[in-house]
Amino acid sequence: MGGWAEYIGAFFAFFVSHRLLALPRIKGPISALLGAGGFTAAYSALSALLLTWIIVAAGRAPHVELWVQRPWMNHAALVLMAFATLIFALALGRPNPLSFGGLGDARFDPDRPGLIGWMRHPLLVVLGLWSLAHILPNGDLAHALMFGQFLLFAIIGTRIIDRRRQRLLGMGEWQRLAATRRRLEPSLNGLVRLLAAAVLYAALLWLHHPVIGVDPLAL
Repeated sequence: MGGWAEYIGAFFAFFVSHRLLALPRIKGPISALLGAGGFTAAYSALSALLLTWIIVAAGRAPHVELWVQRPWMNHAALVLMAFATLIFALALGRPNPLSFGGLGDARFDPDRPGLIGWMRHPLLVVLGLWSLAHILPNGDLAHALMFGQFLLFAIIGTRIIDRRRQRLLGMGEWQRLAATRRRLEPSLNGLVRLLAAAVLYAALLWLHHPVIGVDPLAL
């Protein structure tokens, strides 16, 4: 159980920490101390650290093959990750009172919502795409369970956050903010974010082998 024990412990730490930090009585004092931006930065750093632990623990867990990797699976993963990176770059740091990860939520305008007009929870969409992209070429039990649980979390998380925001904002205000318009408005900020997405995607491809141990372009 050595390998599985670390794997289970990493998962437990990840989900328990996220559950606790979502509770108002815990999140409130920390946000008051660090500020909204500081809390988001600390939350993101903790998430990245614990996620890294889960990935490492999955690699150490006993190998139980569920399906054989095919070349098309890696090609699909590269495409899905390109979309995930693009959405992440377009969403990061934007006002979004309807979900988590937004900054300056008071500035949110439902008539000019940007990406939020197309998806209320872009970071959960990113998580879902990342999970699906990595399930395909990783056909062993530990990785399938890991990415499968993150995919499930991304799907059910949208409903959980909607209910939480409705409770915090009030149904009337939530409905007003959620009545967004879908529109494409080219801007300098949007162009910068597109370029940032391209740089981030290239960096992920370049760092994948030294950090994870697998070259996604060599599969």
